[in-house]
This record gives sequence, C-alpha cells and structure tokens, in this order.
Amino acid sequence: MSLLPELRYPSVPELVSSARALAALHPGLCALREVGVSREGRPLHLLSVGRARRTVLVVAGAHANEPAGGPTLLSLAGQVLWDRALRDGVSWHFLLCADPDGASLHVTPAPRSLLDYHRGFFRPAGPEQPEWSPSVLPPDRLPPETLALTGVIDELRPYLQVTLHGTDLGGSWVQLTKDIPGLAEPFAKSAAELHIPVETGASDAAGWPASGPGVHVMPARGSGTAYPSMPDDARHSTWYHAHRYGGLTAVVEVPMWASDLVDDVAPHPDPAAALRLLAGRLLRDTAQVERVLADALPRLEGPEGPLLRAAKWALELVPGLAADWIHTPPAEDSRAYVGSVDAFARRLPLRAAAMLLRVLRETDDPAAPLLERLVVEWSDSFAERFHARWVPLEHQVEHQSRTVLAAALHARERAA
Repeated sequence: MSLLPELRYPSVPELVSSARALAALHPGLCALREVGVSREGRPLHLLSVGRARRTVLVVAGAHANEPAGGPTLLSLAGQVLWDRALRDGVSWHFLLCADPDGASLHVTPAPRSLLDYHRGFFRPAGPEQPEWSPSVLPPDRLPPETLALTGVIDELRPYLQVTLHGTDLGGSWVQLTKDIPGLAEPFAKSAAELHIPVETGASDAAGWPASGPGVHVMPARGSGTAYPSMPDDARHSTWYHAHRYGGLTAVVEVPMWASDLVDDVAPHPDPAAALRLLAGRLLRDTAQVERVLADALPRLEGPEGPLLRAAKWALELVPGLAADWIHTPPAEDSRAYVGSVDAFARRLPLRAAAMLLRVLRETDDPAAPLLERLVVEWSDSFAERFHARWVPLEHQVEHQSRTVLAAALHARERAA
C-alpha cells in the first residue's frame, strides 16, 4: 500500500496528512497524536500501529537534509498495518519528524543534481539537532524536540529504536549502539539487489568494530574517538536513551546519490599522507568561505538566524578536524575510508557556503555571486570525483524499510 502522493520527498504537512488518513481508516489499529512542540511551535506527531506492550520506535527527520526517512516511515507503517505477522506481539510507533523547524528550512522536493540539493540546503548547528544536543548541551538547556523524543522513549521503552538517516552521496551503512547478530546478511543482500553500494569505511563510524560489511557497532563509553576535536559524541546522544530500558538503537543510512568508490576494502598505499592532503584542501576551501563571511557580516542586520548559525558552526569545526587528520593516525587504512574522509572534507565547506549563500541572497548582498560560483564549482566537482548516480527514491525507501524490518526481527531474537 502506497501512502505517498507520488514518488518524491513529502513535506512534513504531507506526512502528517497521510498519517492522519491512515489512522482515520483504521481506528482500531492506528492512532495519531501530538507528543511535543518545536521551538517555533510546530507539533511533533507520533503514529502508532498495534497495541502490544513490546515496542519498536522509528524516528524520521532528525536531520533536515536527510529526507528519505519520511517516505520510508510511511512505507513501513503501511507494511506493518497490512502484514499481521509484523504486529505479532509488537506495536510499532513512528515519530513523523523529529525536527519540523529544520525540515521547514531544507528544500528538497525533487533534486536533479547535487547543485539543486545544495541550493536549498539546511542542517542545523549541533546544539539545535534533536538527537545530538545531549552530547553538547547540559540537561537544562536541551531543546523541546529532544525532550519530546526522550519522553517518547521513556513512555514506550522500545526494545529497538531505529532512526532513519541518509547521506547526500556515498553508500549505505548501519550504526548500532549494540550488536544485532544476523543483521549484516539481509542488509547486504538488500543493498546488492537494489544496486546501492555498502559504505565499508564510513567516516561517521571510523575505527568502530564491524559485525559485517557496513554494519558498525559503536564502541563503549570511555573509549577513544577517531576525531578528538569533534564536539559531539554519539555515545551521549539520544541513541543511547533506549539502553536504560534494555533496548538499543539502529541508525540506518541510505544515499541519495550512490558512488561505487565507497566500498573498496583494499588497503590505501599511504592513508596518512592522503588525510594530510585532504586536511590541507579542507582548510583552503574553508578559508574562501570565511573571507566571504567576514566581508558580508558588517552588512547583515537583524538577529542571527538558523542558516547563519549553522554555517558558522560548520566552519568552526574545521580547524580541529583538519588537525585530527594531520596529527592523529588514520582510524582505518582502506581506500573506502580515505574516500569517505574525502567526501567529508568536501561537505563541510560546501554546506557552509550553501547556507551562507541563502542568507546573502535574501538581501541581494554583493558577495553572493562569489559564493554562488563556489557552490556550483564544489557541487559539480563532488559529483564528478565520486561518479555520482541517482538512487531512485523507491530504492532508497525499499532498502531502508527492509533493513528496519530485519533489525526488528533480529533484535527481538537477541532480546528473547
């Protein structure tokens, strides 16, 4: 059963409308309710299917620039509704969008290229991201979206929380707060059938143990991190909140554009030298954006908005990250890992430039054309370097859905 008006990324109001229609059609099985309100007053909605005490929680929209989670969530809700076996002893709960304010600022209706994607790009600063804020803020300063999410976890006590994420360009991978034995095989099979590469050296999971290609298990609290300068730590995020009830979290990543360069497990001939070169390029690219920002700042009036805060936050990460790559031994030595770091080094200045460009366009600032050239150049070179190919939305949704269902099955067996 398709709950999408068409195969495109639906807006949050469209997600809510589809969920409301589903609940109205099946009131005995489904319920839709508000579980919180965002900083700007937008409601956070939870769709529940089934009434069993053992629960799975699926979260979409934690990162505004990763839009595949919304349609995946609707697809899963439809499958759970129509397949009685999926509801056998388990109720399913779907947080439609964890950050509706962020979703209102990121514009991704049907991007035709990485340039289209970046023209409407928004990703909040770390302290404003609902899943990440506990890793960088004290408890008394957490945003309401985070409190709503942790409140849902406290209420449902899920044996499995799945949070649906994505990447602009690369492959698919899974991050687990505890291992789920048996997940790696169906994950790899699904990716192969849908021609989605498995990202074996994801920089997000650098140095983590793997239970299979692309399935990474987060190291225990207290162990070192690959990038010591990064202010946020996954082990202090909301992903670990389910642990207090004996549960775990799976983070399922799927790409919008695929690259067949991200699954090469062959050793890189000199990963340390490669990372030093990437650090140098990162610093040079970032300096170009910083010069534009410094020139434009005196002309920007009024309060600092979320786009400018996010651009500044991304730029502030760069010096420490570059130092990590220069002075810290590489967390891994594969070509896939070096390629993932290459992509990371392209994303940070490009995203900062794209968000700053949106700010400058609003006032027709004279610095906007220079920034426009950088966004065009960097988007095109990113796509060319990684031989980007579009992953059809139906494949993004199908792969995420299959992985969620496999995780729910195997995590249940693990908890039994």
